[in-house]
Amino acid sequence: MIWCVEDDESIRDIELYSLRMTGHEVKGFADGASFFSALKKEKPDLILLDIMLPGMDGVEILQRLKAVRETENIPVIMATAKGAEHEKVRSLDIGADDYLVKPFGMMEMVSRVKAVLRRCKRAENEVLLKAGGVILNTEERTVFVEDERIELTYKEFELLRLFLERPGFVYSREQLFLKVWGDNYVGETRTLDMHIKTLRQKLGNCGEMIETVRGVGYRLEDTHRKEKP
Repeated sequence: MIWCVEDDESIRDIELYSLRMTGHEVKGFADGASFFSALKKEKPDLILLDIMLPGMDGVEILQRLKAVRETENIPVIMATAKGAEHEKVRSLDIGADDYLVKPFGMMEMVSRVKAVLRRCKRAENEVLLKAGGVILNTEERTVFVEDERIELTYKEFELLRLFLERPGFVYSREQLFLKVWGDNYVGETRTLDMHIKTLRQKLGNCGEMIETVRGVGYRLEDTHRKEKP
């Protein structure tokens, strides 16, 4: 099921028609209010989300989706206006999976939808996440470092899971807070840094893989992946 959130009825209709003709079930929404109302009853496989919407804009909708465990993994493709580079970058930082620049062709849209669905399906099947000497089991919620099991708190586990899912990707501090603590978190800004510190300590020598990107956030670099043969 693909959901299209687009306030322009003519554009929304052609998006829905094109996706329906290529074998997808679809639903359309004109604004964030109707979208979130429907989201209480069912979850889509992918969301095509316009940024310029009345009331709640697409970026705000994306933030709310990524801040909640039940919806954070729903893939989202943002539709941005031509020249709105900052909106595209901000959306990708928050967690959008791809973007389309208006005006875009329907064949390109369908192709992007199929590509994102394929990527996400592969990710769902990845139970074991590995890097260096670290192995994380997403189903059993266990972590082994160089064959020795270690105990992590809930938030330490979620941070490590995010890093292992996208080695080399730089997560901003805002992005990590949204994904692990949620957008309603109120507390010390140093909380994230302290969790990263204790996570590194628990990982022992493998903790060095979690790198600080000054002025941005953190990333995990798989040292084994960087080694030359």
